[in-house]
Amino acid sequence: MAHPLKIFYVVSEAVPYAKTGGLGDVAHALPHAIKELGHDIRLILPKYGFIRDRKFILRDIIRLKDMDIPHGDSTVRVSVKSAFFPNSKIQVYFVDYPPYFGRDGLYVDPKTGKDYEDNAERFALFSCTALEVLRRLHWQPDVLHCNDWQSALVPAYLKILYGDDPFFAKIRTLLTVHNFAYQGIFPRTKAKATALPEELFQEGGPGEFFGKINYLKTGIEFADAISTVSPTYAKEVQESEELGCGLQDVLRRRSKDFYGILNGVDYSVWDPSVDTLIPENYTTSSLQKKAKNKQALLEYVKLPPIENAACMGTISRLVDQKGFDLILDGFDQLMKLPVQYILLGQGEKRYENTFQQLQKKYPDKFRISLSFDDRLAHLIEAGCDMFLMPSRFEPCGLNQMYSLRYGTVPIVRATGGLADTVVDFSTNPGKGTGFVFHDYTVEDMLNAIERAIAVYAQPDVWKKIQIRGMKADFSWTASSKQYINLYQKLSRSR
Repeated sequence: MAHPLKIFYVVSEAVPYAKTGGLGDVAHALPHAIKELGHDIRLILPKYGFIRDRKFILRDIIRLKDMDIPHGDSTVRVSVKSAFFPNSKIQVYFVDYPPYFGRDGLYVDPKTGKDYEDNAERFALFSCTALEVLRRLHWQPDVLHCNDWQSALVPAYLKILYGDDPFFAKIRTLLTVHNFAYQGIFPRTKAKATALPEELFQEGGPGEFFGKINYLKTGIEFADAISTVSPTYAKEVQESEELGCGLQDVLRRRSKDFYGILNGVDYSVWDPSVDTLIPENYTTSSLQKKAKNKQALLEYVKLPPIENAACMGTISRLVDQKGFDLILDGFDQLMKLPVQYILLGQGEKRYENTFQQLQKKYPDKFRISLSFDDRLAHLIEAGCDMFLMPSRFEPCGLNQMYSLRYGTVPIVRATGGLADTVVDFSTNPGKGTGFVFHDYTVEDMLNAIERAIAVYAQPDVWKKIQIRGMKADFSWTASSKQYINLYQKLSRSR
């Protein structure tokens, strides 16, 4: 191996400290995989109000106490604490500024359900503090790996506020975008909070976006490299105004520095041979045991078993992006098929209410659970025969990869990471691991479900599809090696 790399991972959430979605899982799994490969990686995130010093053994660092950080047209005094990921030697720093982070929510006020009005100020301060920590520690990483809009100002700070400081001269930046729909867009009056030159946010400037300021766009303009979470999504966001969310021209201009790297799966948690939350463990050689999990699943959600009916599941936020308009528009037709459907998720009230009504209409064929139920999530993956993900767009997606490992055949739309991980059986029967449709229409989705049901009625063929999926490897090992190759490429450019 070439010399070990030093990586500073700047992120707004990480399991087990804070999580709102998949980013929190990635920020736990990827650093562990990189550490396993012999590199020095450290994290920094905000110290939210619910992160308890005693629970996570946070300690003060003398050099990082009461630092004066540029903020607006003055400075504020910030301290940073430190801990280690549980059961690891990966150091994590916590930006401790209670006026901004000592709250119960990460980005959204739980009392109002709306974004905090000072998010622009909060994450500008967080990003600037990350660089000051390096200088105070005299630790020079090869790469600053930033994530999403919350840390997207770091590359701009590095090149503008710290551009003349020789300490930072050789540090390169990578900005990973996990979903281009979330950009950190604020009124132009918030520009002052960044402590960056105002011309950056004036019309035609790198941080200006239709009369507002855009943290993600700023990061894309200033980062040495940009990545996103699947190869197909990287192409889609450059080609489509809808998926690029207004940034497609900037991304096309930076295409030679733009990479798509799939997220990985933590198989220590999501694998039927070791899963502690399912009643019956199984492997490719004991696939018949999967039937006991199906029985347990139906009992858990109180659905009566129906002879020869397939059991299909979905685990998802109930939002437009995930294709729930298709599912609702085709629901009555779906219920005429020999299939029972189990849905686990929370989200928009209109979806929650409509699905609850449908559960009353189809009491023997459909169940929805609106709670976050980890045991049920694992039971759905282990007990269902099929898994439905008809997403309008899907940057990466994890559940289709979980489903493959559990022999739960995915039915997906060909977008983003779904297109990169599921091979359509109908067009490639020798390598097929699922059923794929292309048009975002009810007809195309139902056609894919009907194709799956037809093959499900052929147990020998179905078993071959299951086993191919179970043998697919989407572990973090492969993904982390791609990140390391990119880090090395960036460090060679110094």
